[in-house]
Amino acid sequence: MSKFKEFSTFKKIVIILVALLILIPLITFMVVFFRIHSAQVDDTYESQYNKVEGVTNILLLGTDGRENELAYRSDAMMILTVDANHSDIKLTSLARDTYVDIPDHGKGKLNAAYFWGKEDLLFETIEKNFNIGIDKFVQVDFDDLMNIIFVIGGVDVEIEKREIKSLNDGIPGAYEACTYADKGEMQLIKGEGLHTLNGYQAIAYARMRYLDNGIYRDQRQRKIISGMFNGVKDLSMAEYPKLINSLLPYVTTNISVGEMLDLAFTSYSFANADSIKQAEFPIIDDKHVKGGKYKDAGWVWLYDVNSICVLHDFIYDDIMPEDNEYLKDDSKIELNY
Repeated sequence: MSKFKEFSTFKKIVIILVALLILIPLITFMVVFFRIHSAQVDDTYESQYNKVEGVTNILLLGTDGRENELAYRSDAMMILTVDANHSDIKLTSLARDTYVDIPDHGKGKLNAAYFWGKEDLLFETIEKNFNIGIDKFVQVDFDDLMNIIFVIGGVDVEIEKREIKSLNDGIPGAYEACTYADKGEMQLIKGEGLHTLNGYQAIAYARMRYLDNGIYRDQRQRKIISGMFNGVKDLSMAEYPKLINSLLPYVTTNISVGEMLDLAFTSYSFANADSIKQAEFPIIDDKHVKGGKYKDAGWVWLYDVNSICVLHDFIYDDIMPEDNEYLKDDSKIELNY
């Protein structure tokens, strides 16, 4: 072979390699771009709340609709806050049994807003009752969440001794409902301590409701979300497209491609192992909330309307509820009868 031919062949190989280096990321991005659009719904709700620069509130919705149901309630509601002003990520549970005013539907449980008007009415209900602006939402059905947890390799959760029986009672039903192809044989939890829960184990844990009450259930759901975050936070930015591509078939969102990438870069820049701060609303203590059966709504949480400032201060001003001066003052309590 002549030197000219050797050089020509070498040049072709270089051109092919360079083309692959360019095309593979491009093709990956295009696939992810298509998947993001397929997961998106129209952003129809126009927020009435003034946006705070540097703070993005994303409503995480866990739904538990049965097959062929067109209307159902939101089973889990959390506000994921990306706070660039304080370099924090925050997770706030909104108790589903909170007694609220639902626009055009009277008073009822917070999770009924999703039943009557999906995410738009839920956005409006949260904003008008809690003085918190919601920017975007991500909705996932609990059955799909099982698959997501399998995809990311499970979630690390500390299991208490008192939780083991209730958790194992729920695992068979979750295992039967799980559609993940490689779920393997059913596995129960054999002891307390730190466990890496797979998809059906994690959902059984998140759904436990008869062991204690809804507030503990919210705490368990935050443990699952925090565990998912910790499971993917150490990935390199180069690995995110593959992860997003794997997860998007299971979610519905109104976050655009550009917004998703911007949020990913923002949170990636300050996320660390202890970055998720957590809170719950209503404020659960013996003064600022009253739980029980009320009128025709069933079991609800009546909350101190003035304690909304604690929620607002946590999300926007980075003040933890236990440090909030309002909770030290008993003279302003006014339950939302």
